[in-house]
Amino acid sequence: MQTDYIKNIDNAERRMISEPVEVREEGEEKFIEGYAFVFGAQADLGDFTEEIAPGAADEVMNDDVRGLLNHEPNIVLGRTKSGTMSLSLDARGLKYKIKYNPNDPDHVSAREKILRGDISQSSFAFRTKDDKWETRNGKDHRTLLKFSRLIDVSPVTYAAYPDATVAARSLSKINNNKKDLAEMDQQIMRQELNLK
Repeated sequence: MQTDYIKNIDNAERRMISEPVEVREEGEEKFIEGYAFVFGAQADLGDFTEEIAPGAADEVMNDDVRGLLNHEPNIVLGRTKSGTMSLSLDARGLKYKIKYNPNDPDHVSAREKILRGDISQSSFAFRTKDDKWETRNGKDHRTLLKFSRLIDVSPVTYAAYPDATVAARSLSKINNNKKDLAEMDQQIMRQELNLK
């Protein structure tokens, strides 16, 4: 498995994995599906290595998660709240399943790119609630123990992004941002409750 680390202006962390994305048929219905992440697989993120512990996503399975193409917010393929995408945990990791809509040009385009192999990896965006740091083989190692929020899952073009600014991000910034991210999560949850 190959992963990479990205952080955008929404303060979400993103990981890209080389797990395959597939288009499957179940009777008359078609789905775009893949694993957003796999438990215990170790990723080398430059300054540190990282893995996701089983149970890390247990508290976020009811989040309103979007299924995006390449993390592009304007290309929504599915959403858990609307029932057009489902998430499930198994012994391997977090699986997503997006209902294919043949009347949606974004779905048709994504499906064709997946079938041709142009898009073949998955990614997910999250915020961290709890993690553990240790040294393994002379390098800092982070284990993600609990997510505070699962934001999106996404079929992606690249399993790794050569973003120098991301690779240069320090470990101290990750630790210093935890409090800010927790406060942002609370604000988002309050906004979502007010919208209902």
